[in-house]
Amino acid sequence: MQWTLVIPLKPLARAKSRLSDTAHDGVRPGLALAFAQDTVAAALACTAVADVAVVTDDPLAGRELAALGARIVPDSPRAGLNAALAHGAAAVRAAGPARRLAALNADLPALRPAELTRVLDAAANFPRAFLADAAGIGTTLLAAAPEQELRPAFGTASRIRHRESGAVELRLDAVLSVRQDVDTGDDLRAALALGVGPRTARAAARLLVPGQQGAADGPGQ
Repeated sequence: MQWTLVIPLKPLARAKSRLSDTAHDGVRPGLALAFAQDTVAAALACTAVADVAVVTDDPLAGRELAALGARIVPDSPRAGLNAALAHGAAAVRAAGPARRLAALNADLPALRPAELTRVLDAAANFPRAFLADAAGIGTTLLAAAPEQELRPAFGTASRIRHRESGAVELRLDAVLSVRQDVDTGDDLRAALALGVGPRTARAAARLLVPGQQGAADGPGQ
């Protein structure tokens, strides 16, 4: 059973502002791109994924992610995360109405293809389903069966909003790499401890992350 993933990515210059305690303005855009590259590479290596559509207006990110094999959808709404996801979902469904869709965060640098397969296989049992982030507050993946609208409600406390929208929460063990998004310095340290992809490992090596100098080993992407 194959899925199309829709991954939103804001312009790199504005990405990951909450990492300011760990990475300065000159480093954060490169980190955000590295997160997205490792996320897309792992997603494309997942046996349950047919293709990946990245919604972005950032020219550098578009070129780099297209080089990995992603389809780039311009963020023509330019109205925030959920509008970008709805636009990307509509573009995918215009080409194939019967496709299974899943929105996936762009900041999952420790993502393991096998764990993503487990999540998508579980999501296939429901019309709409979601996976909470590692903090238990947000959402890292929202899935919709064919003919079902995605209805994204990402942002603060999205776990509650997605549950209230009727989406089923997936409660799975051993899929932490699909839940560990990176918004803060603590998130980055947690991702490094899991083992991030090669691009994030190189980008993170430019930072002083106490206690994690030896943890940036990639997950074999």
